[in-house]
Amino acid sequence: MKPMMHALLAAAMIAGVSANAQQEAPEIRFDSVPNALQLPAGLYLGEVGGVATNSHGDIFVYTRTSHPTITIGTARPFAHGGSKLYQFDRTGKFVREIGKDSYGFMFASQVRVDPADNIWVVDEMTNMVIKFDPQGRLAMLLGRKAEAVNVPAKPTTGDGAGQPTDLFDRPTDVAWDAAGNIFVADGVGNARVAKFDKDGKFVKSWGKKGTANGEFANVRSIAVDAQGNVYAADGGNKRVQVFDNNGAFKTAFTNLGNAQAMCLTKGANPFLYVSNSNPPNDIDRDGEIYKLRLDGTMVGKFGKAGKLPKEFGTVNAIDCANENTLYVGEVGNLRVQKLMLH
Repeated sequence: MKPMMHALLAAAMIAGVSANAQQEAPEIRFDSVPNALQLPAGLYLGEVGGVATNSHGDIFVYTRTSHPTITIGTARPFAHGGSKLYQFDRTGKFVREIGKDSYGFMFASQVRVDPADNIWVVDEMTNMVIKFDPQGRLAMLLGRKAEAVNVPAKPTTGDGAGQPTDLFDRPTDVAWDAAGNIFVADGVGNARVAKFDKDGKFVKSWGKKGTANGEFANVRSIAVDAQGNVYAADGGNKRVQVFDNNGAFKTAFTNLGNAQAMCLTKGANPFLYVSNSNPPNDIDRDGEIYKLRLDGTMVGKFGKAGKLPKEFGTVNAIDCANENTLYVGEVGNLRVQKLMLH
């Protein structure tokens, strides 16, 4: 057999083993807690872009709800107000709204809480990553709204590599390493991971549109482990890619479907949760969430597409501060589910 045929056969065998391992992953038993969040009368969630918890167990939800406002008749038009950031206490009781009418809130993509309990919001429409301190005061901005960029703006390369700065094109997520370096998934308009130091100074970025190692169809979610390795959800290529702290490719976990949402647990034996999120135009397929070890070993899976409790409609966010207590934010079902894994 020719060498090329040997290579193709080996690749097919590996793909088959990986696909079978995914299909045969054991089912994890779980329950959905009813009425986990208590919203005030007349207040509702829209498409949930993000959900996260802090060290006290408070829950933060960044949701695509409210009424966008565009101000015209001035030197420049200004648009804001398309999303809201809500805080609930550990019992699910509503506490407050943070950043009401913020200039940076338009299209909720994600919310994360860092180890110091700072609250980070990623907005896909304003191209901004916004850091609030634990009291809800603005602490740092990364990115610029299009209306705040000089016209004409510096042209992009068109290949998704972006610019060597904090000018994003539809960012989706944010994460940090132990040194406080900031990693932004600039992953829908662009297809890259951008690294900044703890003070927000640009360090480097990597990735562009493509299917090769180190390239992305998109980067929907990002996580960083205790060793500083970076996990990037490349859902369009049906994989999660793993890089070292400086962007060198290490490995990829394949056959995970549309890896749209991820969460990495803490502790001595961390796990990675990855959602095979069903597309918004076909809510009746896929939808399961996988649990993996950090070497890519499949531990199990749970859930399916649907509209009932314990079913999922386009999961965009997972919080796993506790390995067996997850908060899952859904775009398709306009809700947050609190899950208890057994």
